[in-house]
Amino acid sequence: MAVPKKKTSKSKRNSRKAHWKHKAAVEAQKALSLGKSVLSGRSNSFVYPQDEDEDEDE
Repeated sequence: MAVPKKKTSKSKRNSRKAHWKHKAAVEAQKALSLGKSVLSGRSNSFVYPQDEDEDEDE
């Protein structure tokens, strides 16, 4: 016979949600930081392709 599960407390639920949101905020901050460094040209840990067509035309 099926038995209902015990209810999760509000504090445990809020703790899990806060942890999930914190992880998302940290990843968003890392992405923003990487984007800023790539745009400024100071990035030396991120490799991306350069446009070779522009150099060949000149």
